[in-house]
Amino acid sequence: MQPQEHVNTYIAEQPEWQRRILVKLRQHIHSVDEEIEEAWRQNSPSFDYMGAMLSLHGLKSCVSVWFNKGALLKDTHGLFRLTEKDEERGIRKYKIEEGEAINDKAFVDLVKQAMKLNHAGTKLTEAKPTRKALEVPHDLQTCFENDDEAQEHWDKFDHAHKKEWVEWITDAKQDESRKRRIAQALEMIRLGLGKEDKHRVG
Repeated sequence: MQPQEHVNTYIAEQPEWQRRILVKLRQHIHSVDEEIEEAWRQNSPSFDYMGAMLSLHGLKSCVSVWFNKGALLKDTHGLFRLTEKDEERGIRKYKIEEGEAINDKAFVDLVKQAMKLNHAGTKLTEAKPTRKALEVPHDLQTCFENDDEAQEHWDKFDHAHKKEWVEWITDAKQDESRKRRIAQALEMIRLGLGKEDKHRVG
């Protein structure tokens, strides 16, 4: 089956309100440039121009447009709803719920920007904004300097796990609470466990 046939079938199988939105989005995408090609990727309609550009997803509560290099697009109309996971990946999503109108002009502008990025050969990994370095509290860092085991596991944690611990410690309102949290954190970190993991232990 050709990609266009997959896309046709996919749209036809969605609820009526989603079909209307998907059809209109598809028309908008092709109106930008006739060289944009349809593809069938990960069971969803995808649109390519000199590489993958965006995809459409009919979800339970909305139609979602995923822009592969969304982090590099200028979303002047505020269409994207950013989550931490999406921020990590660089992807951005424009979600349209039932009864909501498509912002035609803003959507077309995003598609044009996405095309320019692909045409220029811009890679997300090269141009992605540098994430702000996580600031480890001085008192916690001092503990690591005297605890090789905790330091070793801390260095292996990803950004998200480190951030959970740092925010929990810095949220303490009183010095005693902060000291207790640091002591508890060190016990867990020595075991290589993130903050949320403690709820699944013993």
